Amino acid sequence: MAITLNESQTNPEYGKKPMMRTVDELLKYGVVNLDKPSGPTSHQVVESVKKILKINKAGHSGTLDPKVNGVLPIMLGKGTKAIQAVLKASKKYVCLAHFHKKITQKQLKLAIKQFTGEIIQLPPKKSNVKRVKRKRKVYNIEILEMKGNDVLMIIECEAGTYIRKLIHDMGEFLKVGANMQELRRIKAGPFTEETNLVTLQDLIDAMHFYKKNKNEKYLRYCILPIEVAVSHLKKIWISDSAVKTICQGAQLNLPGVCKIDEDIKKEELIAIMSLKGELVALAEALMSSNEMKKKRKGRAAKTRRVIMEQGVYS
Repeated sequence: MAITLNESQTNPEYGKKPMMRTVDELLKYGVVNLDKPSGPTSHQVVESVKKILKINKAGHSGTLDPKVNGVLPIMLGKGTKAIQAVLKASKKYVCLAHFHKKITQKQLKLAIKQFTGEIIQLPPKKSNVKRVKRKRKVYNIEILEMKGNDVLMIIECEAGTYIRKLIHDMGEFLKVGANMQELRRIKAGPFTEETNLVTLQDLIDAMHFYKKNKNEKYLRYCILPIEVAVSHLKKIWISDSAVKTICQGAQLNLPGVCKIDEDIKKEELIAIMSLKGELVALAEALMSSNEMKKKRKGRAAKTRRVIMEQGVYS
C-alpha cells in the first residue's frame, strides 16, 4: 500500500504510462520472460533473442547452465540497466535428484532440515566464480515425489546458490552420495512460469506477425515493459521535476517524493518511479518509510542506476 506524502500532478506532455509504449519503445525498454531450452548457454540464447528481434543490445539476469531450462528474463536495449534488480532476487527451481543408495523419507527430511536456512557453499570447480566458501540462504525445500532413489523437489533459494552442489552436499551429509539429474527454474525474482513465459519460437512467430501483418498483439505479449522487472521491489514515486533532476544525476531529496511504499527499510534496494508508473532509477533507501513520513527535509535515497533517459521530462 502506497502512502501519499505530497500531492502532485503529472504533466501529460512528458513521458507515458508503460503500457502505452510503442513496439519500438518496448524493444528499447522491455523485457522478455524467456523459457530457456536445454542445450545452449544463456549467452547463446541472448544472442538468438537479439537476432530475432533485430536489436543490438540485450542481457540476461542470472545464468542457467546449458542443460538447465526454464525462466530466464532477458532485458532489451537500455532496459539492461535494470538487470541488477532481478540478478540478486530469489530463485525457485524444480529439481530431480538421484541418491546413490536407497534413503527413507525420514532421512531426506533430516537432510532438508540441515540444508534449509543459511548454508555454506564452495562453488563447483567448473563455475565461473572464485572458489571460496560463501554463505547462501535456502528458504524452502519441498518434496514433491520420491520414487526409488529419485526425489523430485522444489527449492527456493537466494541468488547465487548452486543447486548441483546443494544436492551433492545433501548426499554427502547422508553418506549415500547424490547428484542432480535435471533442473528447471520456475521463478526468478518477479518472473514465473505464469508471467508471459515465451519460447524462442514464440518470438520468431510474433515478429513474423508484426512484420508481415502489422499485428502487434503477439509481440506485445512477448515483450513486457521493463517496469515488470522491478515489480517485486518497494517503490518511491516522485514529482515530474524530481524525475528531471534524477535523470541528470541528482540524488533524491524528500521534497521531490510524492508517494512511498510501506515498510521501506534503510539501505534496501528500491525502485524510483514517475507518477505515470515509469521506472526512473534503482536506488538505495537512506531513510525508512517511517522516517520519510516524519521528516520534511533530507536525502531520501541514493541513486544506484538511472534507467530513464535524459530529456523525457524536460
